[in-house]
Amino acid sequence: MNSKILILTFAIVTLTMMSMYFYTHPSYQKSLQAKYYYEIGDYNEAYALAKEAFGLDLYNRMAATVMAGSTTSLKYVKYINDGKKYMEDIGDIVTHDVISNADKAKIRLVCEIMLASYVKLAPSVVTDEALVIEAAKYYSKFKKLLEKVNS
Repeated sequence: MNSKILILTFAIVTLTMMSMYFYTHPSYQKSLQAKYYYEIGDYNEAYALAKEAFGLDLYNRMAATVMAGSTTSLKYVKYINDGKKYMEDIGDIVTHDVISNADKAKIRLVCEIMLASYVKLAPSVVTDEALVIEAAKYYSKFKKLLEKVNS
């Protein structure tokens, strides 16, 4: 009975010391902040904090994971933002009464760029599913648009 209490006390003290180290070490504080910003979708801030945390402690796996996840998420965000911008530009072109061959070539080029960019995206386990789905929707739109322009 005495040995069980001793082991339990040792385990509690050890976990407490590990927790205190985790919460007081600057690298882990920054990685926790980075994780928070990653979860709320502020990938730029998450990346900056994770990079700083990783610079303080190269063995901080949380920082490395958040940094990698933020990098991937930022690629998705850029793809989605580019897709929105290009769709607006194409929408402006389509409103003209006559679509010139130059405009068709421009639409074709934009579609090919967006399709090629999508192939380079590689979601990870930590990538926000909403980003992956939205990027896939833009990919589908550009694919259909390219088929229409080429026909």
